[in-house]
Amino acid sequence: MNLELTDEQVALRDITRRFLADKAPISGHVRELLDDPSGMDGHADAVWRGLADLGATGLLVPEEHGGAGMTMVEAGVVAEELGAALYPGPWLSTAVAAPRALTRLCDNDSAATILTGIADGTTIAAVGLLDFENVAVDDGDVLRGELGDVSDAAAAGVLLVLAEESNGTALFAIRTDSPGFTAVPERGIDQTRKQFRVKLDGTPAQRLATAAPADVAAVIDDLLIATAADALGAARAVMDLAVEYAKVRKQFGQVIGSFQAVQHLCVDMYETVELARSGVIHALWAADAAGPDERHLAALRAKAFAGRLATVGDTAIQVFGGIGYTWEHDAHLYLKRLLSWSALLGGPDRYLTQLGARLAARGH
Repeated sequence: MNLELTDEQVALRDITRRFLADKAPISGHVRELLDDPSGMDGHADAVWRGLADLGATGLLVPEEHGGAGMTMVEAGVVAEELGAALYPGPWLSTAVAAPRALTRLCDNDSAATILTGIADGTTIAAVGLLDFENVAVDDGDVLRGELGDVSDAAAAGVLLVLAEESNGTALFAIRTDSPGFTAVPERGIDQTRKQFRVKLDGTPAQRLATAAPADVAAVIDDLLIATAADALGAARAVMDLAVEYAKVRKQFGQVIGSFQAVQHLCVDMYETVELARSGVIHALWAADAAGPDERHLAALRAKAFAGRLATVGDTAIQVFGGIGYTWEHDAHLYLKRLLSWSALLGGPDRYLTQLGARLAARGH
């Protein structure tokens, strides 16, 4: 495992960062979409097309389907930059969760059309891998039930969902314009994340593959790891904003960065971000290169650390002082992004317990 980015990965990072700064700034793009349930208005469509032209939507799509065939490390490089920019679109759902679900659970033939569309940017996909016990299959591949916490369902043209059959669990693809499909917005703390409760009432679906529990668990690990990279980017960005503010803001005739108390806050943020970085890099590597146990342990570590990473946003607001509490300042948007990561698939305490149990078992 290499903790340093290669030249190609640095180039990918830099071009993604420049594109987002130019085409999707927080003031002119992110804030405009805070109250948009889809996060994909006319301007956002152009940003999505730009990401596709950069190859960012097809990073994890195999080359035979028009993608780049890269690893989770490259996806993590892009995810970190999207997190730093507070990008509100469906990239994690479409470019990470969907191709990982399709490549881990399906053969190439059944997934080919969707993967090709993801790679060229014409298909936006959402993934509902949770609460699938509440979704059942009727005769003729018709689905009934509800799914909670489905990201980007309103923006998606295709929803990948698990459903219970008579002999097990299977992965299905649903067109979101199909009869009986309803996506109801679920408002959370983070307005840059678009969450929905999906209702299926006799909705026709295409059966793609049988879903083995181990493969489903691997996809969930992939999603946790990629979201950790996104959160790392958000934490790094708000830390950098706070440090730069501490260099220029004056109180009592001195810049506040000269005060020991403020210096300690900045050091605490830096330590937390760098500890998270090493864990995220290892987890991204493990998603492709390690065995199932090590991959899952790496995902647990990243999620168990989520609560610590969320404190970076809180600490940054302390450095900003009164201005950090205003709607006009971006600090609260970063804090909310980090809090949404902390809450994703359950709070950190649950993962700390699992992590401790696994490490204790390894010691015997």
